[in-house]
Amino acid sequence: MSANVYFTNFGIKQGQGLLNKLERLVNRSGIMEGILPKDLVALKIHFGERGNLAYIRPQFVRRVVDQVKKKGGRPFLTDANTLYVGSRSNAVDHLETAIENGFDYSVVGAPLVIADGLNGKDYVSVPVGLKHFQEVKIGSAAAHADALLAITHFKGHEATGFGGTLKNLGMGLGSRAGKQQQHSDVLPRINEEKCVACGKCKLWCPAQAITIEGKAYINQAVCIGCGECTVTCPHKAIAINWKTEQDVIQEKIAEYTAGVLKGKEGKVGFITFVNNVSPLCDCVAWNDVPIVQDIGILASTDPIAIDQAAVDLVNQAHGNPHSLLGDRHNEADKFRVLYPDIDWSVQLNYGEEIGLGTREYNLISLD
Repeated sequence: MSANVYFTNFGIKQGQGLLNKLERLVNRSGIMEGILPKDLVALKIHFGERGNLAYIRPQFVRRVVDQVKKKGGRPFLTDANTLYVGSRSNAVDHLETAIENGFDYSVVGAPLVIADGLNGKDYVSVPVGLKHFQEVKIGSAAAHADALLAITHFKGHEATGFGGTLKNLGMGLGSRAGKQQQHSDVLPRINEEKCVACGKCKLWCPAQAITIEGKAYINQAVCIGCGECTVTCPHKAIAINWKTEQDVIQEKIAEYTAGVLKGKEGKVGFITFVNNVSPLCDCVAWNDVPIVQDIGILASTDPIAIDQAAVDLVNQAHGNPHSLLGDRHNEADKFRVLYPDIDWSVQLNYGEEIGLGTREYNLISLD
C-alpha cells in the first residue's frame, strides 16, 4: 500500500509567500493530527555546524512551531550532540552555535533542548530487537517527548549516499555513544600521495587517534570510526575503509530510527526541505555548491516514502555542472555519481523491511 507525500515548490504568487505555502503543506498533509493539547512535541532539527550555511532557515521552523501551538502542543527544538569535535559536541557549544545560526527563542518561538544532555550521556535505552541492535541509545529529551516532528534538510552524504529523514532521526537523535555504535564499521585510511600533513584531520578527531609524522597517521586501535576526518580533509586524502559491508551503517541508522519512533505511533510527522542540496552532510563546517536547483518542500507521515520522494525529485531535476557532479550532472542517479561505491537504497529497503514505512508513494502537489 502506497503512502501519501505532499509537495509544494518554491514558486510564489503575489500575496502568497513561502511561509504561507509551508503552513498550507503542514495542514494538508495531516502530520499534526496526532498532537493533543499539552503534548510535549519534539521538533528534530539540525541547527547547522558553525560555518555551514545550508541548514533550514529558522523562520521556516517558526511557522511549524506556531502550528504546533495552535494544536495546543508544547513544542521544543532538539538535536543530540555530535560524536566528532566541532561546534556541537556538548550542550553549551551546541546551544551557542544554534543561537548564532538564528535559532533563538525570539526567532523560533520555542525553547531549545539538547536531546542527550550536557555531554551526550543523557539517553534512554530503547529495546528494538533487530539484526544489529537489541536496544538503541536515544537522546532522552526525544525519547520522553509525547510527539515528534522531523524537519529535515535533504542533501548528499559521504557514508550513506544521501542524508534524509532516516539520517536526521537515527543518527541525529542517537546519543554520542549511539552514534559511535552506528559508525563502528567505518575506519578511515590515508592516501599518502595526497596527504600534505596540514593537520586539519587531527584537530577534528574526537578520539585523538591521528598524529602527524611527515604524513597523517591513524592509529586504528584508537580510532572510533566516526568518519569526520574523511570530510574534513581538504585534499581528499582520507577515504572510508569499511570494516565490514558498507551497507551496515545504513541498516544501523534505520534501526536507530525505529528506536526514535517507538511508542509514538500516530504522533509523528516528517517535513523535508529539498533546497541547497549540498553534496556533503551539514555537519561539516562549510557547504559546497548545490547539485541541483531548489526544488520544494515535502511532508508525510511515512519516513521511507518521504526519503524516496526526495531522492526521486533530485534525480529527476537538472544537475548543476558547476557542482561536484561536473560533466556527469545529468546522469540518472546523482548520488551514485557523488558516491559510486555507496548504494543509498539500502537504508530504504531495510527500513521498509523492519516496518518503518513503504517506498511506494503518491506525490500530491499543492501547487
